Parts: sequence; C-alpha cells; structure tokens
Amino acid sequence: MSPQPSNRAQLIEGTLRCLEDLPPERITARAIAAASGANLASITYHFGSKDVLITEAVIEGLDRWLAEVDTRLQAGIAETPAARLRQAHEAIDQTRRDHLGLARTFLAAIAKAQHDDRVRRLLVTGFQRTRRSLAHVLGLGDDPAARDAAGLILAMFDGLLFQTLLDEDLAIEGDRMTAAEATLRTLLPDRSP
Repeated sequence: MSPQPSNRAQLIEGTLRCLEDLPPERITARAIAAASGANLASITYHFGSKDVLITEAVIEGLDRWLAEVDTRLQAGIAETPAARLRQAHEAIDQTRRDHLGLARTFLAAIAKAQHDDRVRRLLVTGFQRTRRSLAHVLGLGDDPAARDAAGLILAMFDGLLFQTLLDEDLAIEGDRMTAAEATLRTLLPDRSP
C-alpha cells in the first residue's frame, strides 16, 4: 500500500495549482480546499491562516523553480560563474512564462509581509535559503561574500521578473542581457591587486 500524502502536502500542492490558474485576489480558502481535496478547516489547523499557506506555497514554488534552473545548468557546460549566470538568466527567461501566477503571488506576498510578521519571517527564511542555493547553483561558493553576491543576483532576477509582470517588453533577454552585463562591468572597478 502506498503512503497517502499528508493533508499539509495536499494543501501546498492545491495552492500551487491555484497560483497557476488564479490571480492572487481570487485565491480563496475555498478554492485551495477544492484544488487540494482537503478540508477547509485543515488550512487553519496546519498553517494558521490562508496567507501563511499561500506564502509557504510560494516559497515551495520558487524553490522548485530554482531546482528547474539548476537542472538546466547541470545539462550545460559553463565552467565560470559568469557563464553560469548567463545560462541561469536564459533558463529563467525560458521558464518565466510557466511561472507567472507564482510570480504575481510572490509579489503580493512581499506586499503582505509589510503587515504580517509570520509572512515576513517565512519570506526572510526563504530568501536566506535561496541565496545559499543560488550561490551553490552559480558556483560562487558558500561564504558570506558568495551569499551576498547571490543576494544581488536574486534582486536582479526578481526585479526583472516583477517588471515583466507589468509589461513583457521590459524583459531583458539574450544579447540585450549580455550587453547590459558588459555595461555594468565598466561601472564596477576591478579591485584585484
């Protein structure tokens, strides 16, 4: 007999389906319960509130997206962090449209975190974990400077993602990204001895 998924896991999966199909303002507790096949009261039992459940699902979705990017990078042959960054950006661009619902809800969770400490703490923990994971994926190392660099890169990825939610024409892809990176390098002085 195969093990049954936990009600908690069902709720996360149902919420992820809702993130794909519904705008953030239409993701109700009832919609989540229906999509997950779980009891409505189990949301409060397992998560305390719908907002906390949505935030945990967003973090899970973002973790899965980063794992998807990592899988694409593992298939490539980039050896330097700069080449891996370029490949990561390409992988994000190629998968971005598949995750627009997740991105919209992520942005809504960021706004919600300003007024909800539980949501804020979940997002902070998620960002800390993602910085470490991104530093690893890009081959930057695991020291504080590598995690800080991953934080800057993550800010760039998130910022561009949020901009493209407003207008697809704001995406910076392919040759435009390469040219933008070259321009940035001219602004940042080489500090090597």
